[in-house]
Amino acid sequence: MTLILRSVCCITAASFLLLNCAGRKQSAPAGNQLTTTDSKGEELFTTHCVSCHTMEQEEIGPRLGGVTNVLSEKELIAFIKNPNHAIESGNARAVSLSKRYKMIMPPFDFLKDEEIRSILGYIASETKAHNIAPLEVKIDTASNARLAQPVIKTRLRIEVEDFVTIPPSSDKMPRTRIANMRPHPSQDGTLYVSDQRGLIYRISGKDVSTFVDLRSEVENFVNEPGLGTGLGSFAFHPDYLNNGLIYITHTEAPKGKPADYSYSDTIKVALQWVVSEWKVDDVKSPVFKGKRRELLRINVPNVVHGTQDIGFNPDVAKGDKDYGLLYIGTGDGGSTISKYPQLCHSLYSLLGTIIRIDPLGSNSRNGHYGIPADNPFVNEKGDIYKEIYAYGFRNPHRLAWHNGTLFSAEVGESNFEEVNVITKGGDYGWNVREGNYGISSKDLKNVYPVPATETGKFEKPFLQYDHIDGNAISGGYVYEGPIAALKDKYIFGDIVNGRIFYANIDSRLSDQSVYELMIARDGKDTNLIEMSGSKRVDIRIEYNRYTKELYVMTKSDGRIRRVSKAYTLNQP
Repeated sequence: MTLILRSVCCITAASFLLLNCAGRKQSAPAGNQLTTTDSKGEELFTTHCVSCHTMEQEEIGPRLGGVTNVLSEKELIAFIKNPNHAIESGNARAVSLSKRYKMIMPPFDFLKDEEIRSILGYIASETKAHNIAPLEVKIDTASNARLAQPVIKTRLRIEVEDFVTIPPSSDKMPRTRIANMRPHPSQDGTLYVSDQRGLIYRISGKDVSTFVDLRSEVENFVNEPGLGTGLGSFAFHPDYLNNGLIYITHTEAPKGKPADYSYSDTIKVALQWVVSEWKVDDVKSPVFKGKRRELLRINVPNVVHGTQDIGFNPDVAKGDKDYGLLYIGTGDGGSTISKYPQLCHSLYSLLGTIIRIDPLGSNSRNGHYGIPADNPFVNEKGDIYKEIYAYGFRNPHRLAWHNGTLFSAEVGESNFEEVNVITKGGDYGWNVREGNYGISSKDLKNVYPVPATETGKFEKPFLQYDHIDGNAISGGYVYEGPIAALKDKYIFGDIVNGRIFYANIDSRLSDQSVYELMIARDGKDTNLIEMSGSKRVDIRIEYNRYTKELYVMTKSDGRIRRVSKAYTLNQP
């Protein structure tokens, strides 16, 4: 089966699938003219590549240095524009690397040849400057073993209909980077949708307008490089109609502003993630006008796995001890793949955590927010972060509540995608666990069954699926609306291939199987790759908890589609 990339990695990643097996320096093949570089190549490399690759270190994907010495420019350009061909043709090296990474990238045919040449020129220049040998590829003829139970095919279908299209935020692909939807707390049907490039849109009926643009409001705001860089998430305070408070996470270029979480200055700061409070003057205004203040600033060593989601427990009323407390999910900041595993999976770090704070309090280290008295580590001694509610996460990408239970969708490394039920003080195991398996300290791609002597006190995933079935989870919500066939199902999906899944939710969480929802439009089966016109769908599942309407968003075309009905086909 053709594997699809878990995340859009650098456009040159797939070229490694054709590398010679030698680990020594080789002469460039005939026809390779990659001898110069320019600033454009470095800029494009930074935009498209560094979230998954470096020149000399293996990260999410293989290292890129040396590739221009083993393949010609013509071969590289052709491969980048149609990476699936190498797998489908049975190329031994391509098949071996696809088994190792369980991924290939979607085609980058939207890039012009001259843009690809610029990137390859930059790689060639860096290769020469640092004398980088090409990657050694070991031929592997073993089967691609499944480690988790397969997703169960069903005859349950959802019908989707067009709702609105968000305006392009760039003239480059993807045209939009829509990521989150929130209903207005007035319950008037107005929706707010964020674009990672720094915009929050207001949707009234089917009219789309800009509510706030961080690019003009925030000094040093950046939305690249990195698939998660930019405006991460936002949330209305549960008492918004009275206090006018919105919370937003975003990234800034490191320009010397002191961080509330930092580390040794021998480790680079790639980005700063910032959580801020925005107070609107008029809660009914269609355009933001007001002021903001910073709550928290976090340094990260890489451009991946940042502060992707925040939220308040919607199932509690004023007076409950959890009311008004902000949950903030932050990944490991790429610390593990960047060879700094000590920066996460620790109570002395905010990386790889879900923290719980009182944004209206002041007893934190910086005095900008409060630490609830019932947080699990509040009475621990030492210089730990008492904000931490749970830890041991790689990338807690989406948070959602159902009857007080917090679900977190965890984007995995190379083998599993997870949905975790968050328990107070829980340790979820990353970077020594992925799924129910242990991780080799020498190779993050290799996992092993955990022996009884090595169990540890790690929380196990509620749900997991194998990278044979998908590559990056897009978390969802438990549906509680009028469509009977979907009731009490946690509906989620896979970011890359656009498949939509569900799990049955009961009070005991007794069913840990993952099922697939089929997609139909006008009574005919389809899929989101066809509908969006992109092989990387970039799906997000959203839900209006007031109207009980379910939405499917796709970045590549900026479309928001509404689920209109669901039904089970009769057996033929």
